[in-house]
Amino acid sequence: MKETAALIQRIRRVNATHQRIELSVDASLTALKAGQVLLYRPDGDGLLPYLRELWFPVALEKEILTVERPLSEKYEPGTLVYLTGLLGKPFRFRRTLRNVLLIAHDTPPTPLLMPVPPLLNSRVSVTLLLLGSAAGYGTEHLPPEVEIIRGDADFNWPNRVTTVGWADQVFAAVAPEREWESFGRLWQVFRELRADIPANALFGVFQMPMPCGAGACDACWVKARGGSVLACVDGPALDLSELALGERS
Repeated sequence: MKETAALIQRIRRVNATHQRIELSVDASLTALKAGQVLLYRPDGDGLLPYLRELWFPVALEKEILTVERPLSEKYEPGTLVYLTGLLGKPFRFRRTLRNVLLIAHDTPPTPLLMPVPPLLNSRVSVTLLLLGSAAGYGTEHLPPEVEIIRGDADFNWPNRVTTVGWADQVFAAVAPEREWESFGRLWQVFRELRADIPANALFGVFQMPMPCGAGACDACWVKARGGSVLACVDGPALDLSELALGERS
């Protein structure tokens, strides 16, 4: 993991709430895989680690990395920003895969979007389920092959049993300030709708602060069965079957 400077090349609005920023990055970041993350700072002050933001890339082509950020944040082409990475492990997709369900609950689906084009290119069907405030996220910039379903904040949506039943793997992102509670509720919903949830099937993508990015500060400690894991090292996508979620029966 290293800190590098990245140059903002292009900014474009993609929907009513978000923009995509294309960055020219150091070659060390081109090894990034879907699911891995970066720490962002607008300037080079390395003494303020707790001011770093977690950035989930949505695309990478050669040495141009694209991130998606809220329109409320202001950026300018030609500006240098500072990125630390790579953090975490890639999403653990199964080798044989037909259907993937991506869930965003009260948070934008940005952490889930990078693997979508490669999955579609591999003829894997992708459904994006937008719940609660995420239902307001505009999807016009996403590939038309992605099935979009919207529901409410109480985890209700049309044809729930079918949606959960056919998914080979599920990756979910929830509001960072309520991650443990929301992931517990998600686990409970899936237990009600599906008789068995095997390992490597239902993942929570954690967005908690990761100040050091190297597992040294313990700020992203997550309680697991038989111990603990660190989201910045072992995640950010963690298998919910391995976590000590309070809702699990």
